[in-house]
Amino acid sequence: MIFRRAIFTAIAWIGLTCAASAQNLVFPALSGRVVDEAALLNPADRAALTDTLAALEAQNTDQLVVVTLKSLQGSTIEDYGYQLGRHWQIGQKDKNNGALLIVAPAEHAVRIEVGYGLEGDLTDAVSKFIIENSILPRFKANDFPGGIKRGVDDIVSILTGDAGGLKQAAQKAAADNTNADTSTWPVIVLVLGGIAVLIYCGIRGGGFCNFLMQFVFAMLISGRNASSGGGGGSSFSGGGGSFGGGGASGHW
Repeated sequence: MIFRRAIFTAIAWIGLTCAASAQNLVFPALSGRVVDEAALLNPADRAALTDTLAALEAQNTDQLVVVTLKSLQGSTIEDYGYQLGRHWQIGQKDKNNGALLIVAPAEHAVRIEVGYGLEGDLTDAVSKFIIENSILPRFKANDFPGGIKRGVDDIVSILTGDAGGLKQAAQKAAADNTNADTSTWPVIVLVLGGIAVLIYCGIRGGGFCNFLMQFVFAMLISGRNASSGGGGGSSFSGGGGSFGGGGASGHW
């Protein structure tokens, strides 16, 4: 009985953490394959990118979406990207073959967010290589359309199996640089610490622990889902894909 109570409490904490992290984010509407909220692209750029992304999906059903954001709303681009991918459900449900190229100029951040099903091809190392070698040099020169287009072209070449040289270069770069991306470790430590506290409370009980558990359940019940940023009207939509945080980020 005590063990079941502890496990249930831990699950409640995980649910509270996930709900709280998404609670205050407002996502833009999925208005097409290119969502240019930050207005970095002109109509011709958006049309050309849309054609490229539509051709990719027609070839192998992979869904790649480009999104530029006015703001990350105080979130990290890693957390925002993971939640946005799941909110939009990019990729096919049975394949989870979705990806996002996210640009947040206000925070000078860019990320390639990769769905579960594409992590074997569009690996973290490949994503990082594309960002550092194809996207960031152009962003640093204020060539946002050029950086986005080059990034999209590289991602498409990976997903269509036409980038052996790019993969080899990415593997070499990863071998030369063994510094891991630790940006998510503070969140992981916080979650694990909270789980440990709640498991202790689930076993030992007590006034403070009872209050804490009541607070957790009250938050879970009253918490609202992340809201959408506006209307739809587009014939394009996600196919039900899911994301697990794979990908890479960069800053300029």
